[in-house]
Order: sequence, then C-alpha cells, then structure tokens
Amino acid sequence: MSNIDGYNSNMDRDEQKRAEQYESSENSLILQNAGELISRTEIVTRSVIRNLIREAFKAMEKAYAPYSNFYVGAALLTVDERIYRGCNIENASYGMTSCAEQTALLKAVSEGEREFAAIAIVGGKNKIVSDFCPPCGICRQALREFTAPESFIVILARSEEDYTLYSLDALLPLSFGPDSLN
Repeated sequence: MSNIDGYNSNMDRDEQKRAEQYESSENSLILQNAGELISRTEIVTRSVIRNLIREAFKAMEKAYAPYSNFYVGAALLTVDERIYRGCNIENASYGMTSCAEQTALLKAVSEGEREFAAIAIVGGKNKIVSDFCPPCGICRQALREFTAPESFIVILARSEEDYTLYSLDALLPLSFGPDSLN
C-alpha cells in the first residue's frame, strides 16, 4: 500500500506524525513547514485538492441520473495542471451508463491528454453528498491505463474540508496495465 492510502484531512496529531514519518517515500504526501500538503510531484497541494473537489461538485450538477437518482461528479487533473470534469450519464439500457470518472477520462484522452496526477470524486443520492463515493472497478481499471497507480491520487470527498486520499494502487492492488504486456 502507498503512504497516501487513507489520508483524511481531519488528521489527529498521532496520524500527522505517522504521515511525517513517510516523508522519505518517493510517492507519499508530505506536510511542508507551512502546512501545505503536496505530493512529490508538487502538483497536488491542498488548494489544488480543494479546487478539484469544487470542480467535481460542479460536474455533479450536470449528471443525468433519472433511474438511480445517484448523482456523481469527477474532476481529473493532468500532470500539466489541466482539469477535465465528468458526470455520470445513465441510460435506460443500464449497460450504456457512463460513470463520472469514465466521462472525465474520455474527455481528457479525446483531447490528447495521456498523463494524470489526481481525480476528485463526489456523489450522492438526489445530489446530497453524505458519504464518500469510491470509483467502481471498471473506472479503477480505466484510470490504471493512463496512470502510475502508486502515485496517482484518488480524492474521495464529502466537502472541500472533508476528504480522504488514496493511491490508485491501494484501490486496485495487483493491477493489470500496459506495463503488464511487456
């Protein structure tokens, strides 16, 4: 498991000390002296995380979910710091339904993007976000195609202040990806 697995923004002091112990890990999240959370890539800061969560909430507003009434929004961050939003789009033929994460990923890839740093996901029944909304297995595999799973950050949020961070590697252990074909 990566060192960012299960990081919660509401850390207590013991958890914060444990997080600081992992500073030497290549892909961990670390706390700087100023209290700014960053990844080793220096792309994903607390302010970026909050912005991604805001964008995911905006995307959720556009979701089409007349059958389940479960609305999901996602905001995907490229390594070039571009954000692509996606929402779930349901279909009467359930197999045609597209998840928010897939929508964001397909939009980004169709625009030529191939490298990603993080994704924020929010969702809830009737647009009420009361719990974390993890990506389904298909979305995890789709993200795996274009990411380094040990460093790609998945942000599950209830609000801008209440979120949890995981590496894709933690959510999809022993994954099969492009490197598996070599």
